[in-house]
Amino acid sequence: MFFFYYPWIFRLLFPNRVWRKKTERKVIYLTFDDGPIPKVTEWVLDELKNYDAKATFFCVGDNIRKYPSIYERLLSENHRSANHTFNHLNGSSTTLDKYLQNVEECSKYLKLVKDEKVLFRPPYGRLTFRQAKELRKRNYEIIMWEVLSADFSPKVSAEKCLQKSIKYTRSGSIIVFHDSLKTIEKLNYVLPQYLAHFHRQGYSFEVLPN
Repeated sequence: MFFFYYPWIFRLLFPNRVWRKKTERKVIYLTFDDGPIPKVTEWVLDELKNYDAKATFFCVGDNIRKYPSIYERLLSENHRSANHTFNHLNGSSTTLDKYLQNVEECSKYLKLVKDEKVLFRPPYGRLTFRQAKELRKRNYEIIMWEVLSADFSPKVSAEKCLQKSIKYTRSGSIIVFHDSLKTIEKLNYVLPQYLAHFHRQGYSFEVLPN
Protein backbone atom coordinates (compact mmCIF):
# COMPACT_ATOMS: atom_id res chain seq x y z
CA MET A 1 0.00 0.00 0.00
CA PHE A 2 1.21 3.51 -0.75
CA PHE A 3 -0.12 7.05 -0.89
CA PHE A 4 0.23 9.33 -3.90
CA TYR A 5 0.04 12.27 -1.48
CA TYR A 6 1.60 12.12 1.97
CA PRO A 7 -0.59 14.22 4.29
CA TRP A 8 0.26 16.31 7.31
CA ILE A 9 0.01 13.39 9.74
CA PHE A 10 3.28 11.98 8.40
CA ARG A 11 5.04 15.25 9.15
CA LEU A 12 3.74 15.05 12.71
CA LEU A 13 4.88 11.46 13.15
CA PHE A 14 8.32 12.11 11.65
CA PRO A 15 9.07 15.80 12.33
CA ASN A 16 12.81 15.45 11.74
CA ARG A 17 12.35 14.44 8.10
CA VAL A 18 11.71 16.84 5.23
CA TRP A 19 8.46 16.23 3.35
CA ARG A 20 8.04 19.53 1.51
CA LYS A 21 9.52 23.03 1.45
CA LYS A 22 7.54 26.04 2.55
CA THR A 23 7.58 28.70 -0.13
CA GLU A 24 5.41 31.44 -1.57
CA ARG A 25 7.02 31.00 -4.99
CA LYS A 26 5.71 28.72 -7.72
CA VAL A 27 8.48 26.17 -7.42
CA ILE A 28 8.51 22.37 -7.51
CA TYR A 29 11.31 20.16 -6.21
CA LEU A 30 11.76 17.27 -8.61
CA THR A 31 13.69 14.31 -7.23
CA PHE A 32 14.83 11.10 -8.90
CA ASP A 33 15.87 7.93 -7.08
CA ASP A 34 18.08 4.96 -7.97
CA GLY A 35 20.36 6.24 -10.76
CA PRO A 36 22.58 7.02 -12.44
CA ILE A 37 21.63 4.45 -15.09
CA PRO A 38 22.77 4.45 -18.75
CA LYS A 39 20.14 5.69 -21.21
CA VAL A 40 17.55 6.24 -18.45
CA THR A 41 19.27 9.01 -16.50
CA GLU A 42 20.60 10.46 -19.72
CA TRP A 43 17.09 10.62 -21.16
CA VAL A 44 15.82 12.27 -17.97
CA LEU A 45 18.57 14.89 -18.19
CA ASP A 46 17.62 15.61 -21.81
CA GLU A 47 13.97 16.11 -20.84
CA LEU A 48 14.86 18.40 -17.95
CA LYS A 49 17.03 20.50 -20.23
CA ASN A 50 14.02 21.20 -22.46
CA TYR A 51 12.45 23.22 -19.64
CA ASP A 52 15.60 24.48 -17.91
CA ALA A 53 14.43 22.28 -15.04
CA LYS A 54 16.76 21.33 -12.21
CA ALA A 55 16.37 18.27 -10.01
CA THR A 56 17.92 16.45 -7.09
CA PHE A 57 19.14 12.95 -7.85
CA PHE A 58 19.28 10.51 -4.95
CA CYS A 59 22.01 8.27 -6.29
CA VAL A 60 22.89 4.69 -5.46
CA GLY A 61 26.60 4.76 -4.73
CA ASP A 62 27.37 1.62 -6.69
CA ASN A 63 25.75 3.17 -9.75
CA ILE A 64 27.96 6.24 -9.43
CA ARG A 65 30.94 3.89 -9.24
CA LYS A 66 29.86 2.01 -12.37
CA TYR A 67 28.72 5.02 -14.43
CA PRO A 68 30.85 8.01 -13.37
CA SER A 69 30.44 9.87 -16.68
CA ILE A 70 26.66 10.04 -16.27
CA TYR A 71 27.10 11.26 -12.71
CA GLU A 72 29.53 13.92 -13.89
CA ARG A 73 27.04 15.03 -16.52
CA LEU A 74 24.23 15.62 -14.01
CA LEU A 75 26.60 17.68 -11.88
CA SER A 76 27.85 19.68 -14.87
CA GLU A 77 24.25 20.56 -15.74
CA ASN A 78 23.73 22.01 -12.25
CA HIS A 79 21.58 19.30 -10.77
CA ARG A 80 22.15 18.20 -7.20
CA SER A 81 23.25 14.75 -6.09
CA ALA A 82 22.32 13.08 -2.84
CA ASN A 83 22.71 9.80 -0.95
CA HIS A 84 20.47 6.76 -1.52
CA THR A 85 22.81 4.19 0.12
CA PHE A 86 25.50 2.29 -1.75
CA ASN A 87 23.43 -0.83 -2.49
CA HIS A 88 19.81 0.37 -2.23
CA LEU A 89 19.31 -1.20 1.19
CA ASN A 90 15.99 -1.58 2.97
CA GLY A 91 16.56 -0.02 6.38
CA SER A 92 13.89 -2.07 8.14
CA SER A 93 15.65 -5.33 7.27
CA THR A 94 19.27 -4.18 7.75
CA THR A 95 21.26 -3.93 10.98
CA LEU A 96 22.22 -0.50 12.22
CA ASP A 97 25.95 -0.90 11.69
CA LYS A 98 25.60 -2.37 8.21
CA TYR A 99 23.17 0.34 7.17
CA LEU A 100 25.31 3.21 8.41
CA GLN A 101 28.39 1.72 6.76
CA ASN A 102 26.51 1.45 3.47
CA VAL A 103 25.36 5.07 3.66
CA GLU A 104 28.89 6.26 4.38
CA GLU A 105 30.22 4.19 1.46
CA CYS A 106 27.82 6.01 -0.87
CA SER A 107 28.95 9.38 0.47
CA LYS A 108 32.52 8.63 -0.61
CA TYR A 109 31.35 8.85 -4.22
CA LEU A 110 29.31 12.04 -3.88
CA LYS A 111 30.87 15.28 -5.04
CA LEU A 112 29.44 18.16 -3.06
CA VAL A 113 30.02 21.86 -3.39
CA LYS A 114 31.42 23.78 -0.44
CA ASP A 115 29.08 23.94 2.59
CA GLU A 116 26.51 21.73 0.87
CA LYS A 117 24.63 19.42 3.22
CA VAL A 118 24.50 15.72 2.50
CA LEU A 119 20.88 14.93 1.70
CA PHE A 120 19.76 11.37 2.30
CA ARG A 121 16.67 9.44 1.22
CA PRO A 122 16.11 5.89 2.48
CA PRO A 123 15.31 3.37 -0.26
CA TYR A 124 11.66 2.29 -0.10
CA GLY A 125 11.19 5.04 2.49
CA ARG A 126 12.16 2.44 5.10
CA LEU A 127 14.26 3.64 8.02
CA THR A 128 14.27 2.62 11.68
CA PHE A 129 14.22 5.25 14.41
CA ARG A 130 17.76 4.28 15.48
CA GLN A 131 19.06 4.56 11.93
CA ALA A 132 17.42 7.95 11.51
CA LYS A 133 18.82 9.18 14.84
CA GLU A 134 22.36 8.10 13.99
CA LEU A 135 22.18 9.62 10.51
CA ARG A 136 21.10 12.96 11.94
CA LYS A 137 24.03 12.79 14.37
CA ARG A 138 26.27 12.48 11.32
CA ASN A 139 24.67 15.59 9.81
CA TYR A 140 22.59 13.89 7.13
CA GLU A 141 19.35 15.64 6.29
CA ILE A 142 16.65 13.03 5.71
CA ILE A 143 14.51 13.90 2.71
CA MET A 144 11.20 12.15 2.12
CA TRP A 145 8.49 13.41 -0.26
CA GLU A 146 5.04 14.91 -0.39
CA VAL A 147 4.06 13.42 -3.75
CA LEU A 148 4.84 9.85 -4.79
CA SER A 149 4.48 9.38 -8.53
CA ALA A 150 4.17 5.57 -8.25
CA ASP A 151 6.10 5.24 -11.49
CA PHE A 152 7.58 2.01 -10.07
CA SER A 153 4.26 0.23 -9.55
CA PRO A 154 2.92 -2.20 -12.19
CA LYS A 155 -0.53 -1.68 -10.66
CA VAL A 156 -0.57 2.01 -11.66
CA SER A 157 -1.02 2.92 -15.31
CA ALA A 158 1.02 5.68 -16.92
CA GLU A 159 -2.16 7.73 -17.29
CA LYS A 160 -3.00 7.43 -13.58
CA CYS A 161 0.59 8.15 -12.63
CA LEU A 162 0.47 11.42 -14.56
CA GLN A 163 -3.01 12.35 -13.32
CA LYS A 164 -2.20 11.81 -9.64
CA SER A 165 1.21 13.46 -9.87
CA ILE A 166 -0.35 16.61 -11.34
CA LYS A 167 -3.30 16.56 -8.95
CA TYR A 168 -1.26 16.54 -5.76
CA THR A 169 1.67 18.76 -6.73
CA ARG A 170 1.64 22.29 -5.31
CA SER A 171 4.17 25.01 -4.62
CA GLY A 172 6.92 23.59 -2.46
CA SER A 173 6.10 19.96 -3.22
CA ILE A 174 8.86 17.40 -3.23
CA ILE A 175 7.91 14.76 -5.80
CA VAL A 176 9.76 11.52 -6.37
CA PHE A 177 10.30 9.78 -9.69
CA HIS A 178 12.77 6.97 -10.39
CA ASP A 179 15.45 6.97 -13.08
CA SER A 180 15.59 3.19 -13.30
CA LEU A 181 15.12 0.52 -15.94
CA LYS A 182 11.77 -0.64 -14.56
CA THR A 183 10.27 2.85 -14.73
CA ILE A 184 11.56 4.14 -18.06
CA GLU A 185 8.54 3.08 -20.13
CA LYS A 186 6.19 4.91 -17.77
CA LEU A 187 8.52 7.89 -17.43
CA ASN A 188 8.56 8.26 -21.22
CA TYR A 189 4.85 9.05 -20.99
CA VAL A 190 4.67 10.89 -17.69
CA LEU A 191 7.71 13.13 -17.33
CA PRO A 192 7.44 15.21 -20.54
CA GLN A 193 3.74 15.91 -19.89
CA TYR A 194 4.30 16.65 -16.21
CA LEU A 195 7.05 19.15 -17.04
CA ALA A 196 5.01 20.75 -19.81
CA HIS A 197 1.92 21.11 -17.62
CA PHE A 198 3.63 22.95 -14.79
CA HIS A 199 5.80 24.97 -17.15
CA ARG A 200 2.60 26.33 -18.71
CA GLN A 201 1.35 27.16 -15.21
CA GLY A 202 4.43 29.28 -14.58
CA TYR A 203 6.24 26.95 -12.20
CA SER A 204 10.00 26.55 -12.00
CA PHE A 205 11.81 23.35 -11.08
CA GLU A 206 14.72 23.70 -8.68
CA VAL A 207 17.17 21.58 -6.72
CA LEU A 208 16.47 21.10 -3.04
CA PRO A 209 18.07 23.97 -1.10
CA ASN A 210 20.25 23.53 1.97
